[in-house]
Amino acid sequence: MIESNVSVIGAGLGGLSAAISLKSAGYNVEIFEKNERIGGKLNILEKDGFTFDLGPSIFTLPQIFEDLFARANKSMSDYVELDAVTPHWRNFFEGKSTIDLFQDEKQMRAELEKLPGDPHQHWAELQSFLEYGRQQYQMIESGYFQKGIDTLWEFIGHYGFQLFTKNIDYKNSMSESVHSHLSDPQLRLIFEYFIKYVGSSALDSPGYMNLMPIIQFDYGLWYVRGGMYNLAEGLKKLVEELEIPIHLNADVKEITTENKKVTGIKLSNGEFYPSDLIVSNMEVIPTYKKLLKESQQFTDKLEKFEPACSGIVLHIGTNKKFPQLAHHNFFYSEDQHKHFDTVFHKKQLPEDPTLYVVAPTRTDPTKAPEGCDNIKILPHIPYLQENSGITVDDYIALKDRCIDKMERCGLTGLRDSIIVEDLLTPFDIERMYNSNKGSIYGVVTDWKKNYGFKAPKVSTKYNNLYFTGGSTNPGGGMPMVVLSGQKCADRIIARHPLK
Repeated sequence: MIESNVSVIGAGLGGLSAAISLKSAGYNVEIFEKNERIGGKLNILEKDGFTFDLGPSIFTLPQIFEDLFARANKSMSDYVELDAVTPHWRNFFEGKSTIDLFQDEKQMRAELEKLPGDPHQHWAELQSFLEYGRQQYQMIESGYFQKGIDTLWEFIGHYGFQLFTKNIDYKNSMSESVHSHLSDPQLRLIFEYFIKYVGSSALDSPGYMNLMPIIQFDYGLWYVRGGMYNLAEGLKKLVEELEIPIHLNADVKEITTENKKVTGIKLSNGEFYPSDLIVSNMEVIPTYKKLLKESQQFTDKLEKFEPACSGIVLHIGTNKKFPQLAHHNFFYSEDQHKHFDTVFHKKQLPEDPTLYVVAPTRTDPTKAPEGCDNIKILPHIPYLQENSGITVDDYIALKDRCIDKMERCGLTGLRDSIIVEDLLTPFDIERMYNSNKGSIYGVVTDWKKNYGFKAPKVSTKYNNLYFTGGSTNPGGGMPMVVLSGQKCADRIIARHPLK
């Protein structure tokens, strides 16, 4: 039998990437999305003249997206336009000067002069750290990314003796390696928090995760012209040109099985679609629990793939501009290690969180009415826990602490300026996207729990069931999710070739 009829559950970036890759290789593909629009967490809200990007705000590694369009013999520039963002970030500290991150050497050197001590030493340490990070990126990109490595054994098989050298930094934590290279406390805070890309802790993630600064220092940081959701629109245009059917408001409730094969999907309205192959863009654990009704004995084996953190996502529209903000901003906890410990070990809400804050009108003034600001505020918090005692009121209290912190860092009058507000809690994130316990980034990166690996893209129980998205390797974030979809398709093409 020609196994070419593929059902993709979910039109997030991973599902779209897998569908485009498979259709381009000749497979018959249909996509089933529970929500009214495609994109998954790449979502949008229009309210009273403000346009809020509900999900991802940072675009990096454009070459991965270009590779996806190239699979369909298309050029990404015909579908998506990018604008460079500079500075990359602005970093706020209570009672200290802000520090901007630039790719440009002259501008970056000028920022380092704001720090106590010798700016030449800071520059030398930063260059040494980035060169170390560049080595980590090159090593991980050559195997884990390019080969689509899925398990520790595949990792060992590819890298072999190199694991016994110092080429791959996995014995130190990300934080330990940051501290060994950088002496300035502010720079340590900044580079530890690159872990925000994958919603994990710098205290628990392996040192090779220090590859993340290279993603933007070497390859740039970008904004999708017209708004981040235009990436979803560009992919939708490509999907339509490829004649891939997308069923919207199509909530998959069950994956049917026979022996060790999946046989089709059932929607909440009772419709059944037989399938030779199924790709789930729903996270791996919810797929097994909700759609396959697997036993607890089976799903307990997946507990090492613990959810990454969640967050409250606060979008505010203000009646005035706050010129203190750049496009991307971070407001740092006074004790970031305590913050990591509180969120990832104690599973409690932080009293003094580190905040990611986006003000997209710095690049795109159309996102707010004239004279107003559009601001997203995201602190990392624990994923949903049974009997945690954390309530919606606690999330609202945290929201207020975030505003207080930003006002202490110089944004005087922020609270009084708010004229539009929208708040997403972990309950909303779980409900909207079927994410595992409200996780934003899929699976946590933790050396002790999972060696930094996410769940494999190939089912361990059903030989024609596959997974894509942030809960699979290589993990969360837009480029990694798109890469996951491509590598998922490559596994299918290798294991189920068309005849």
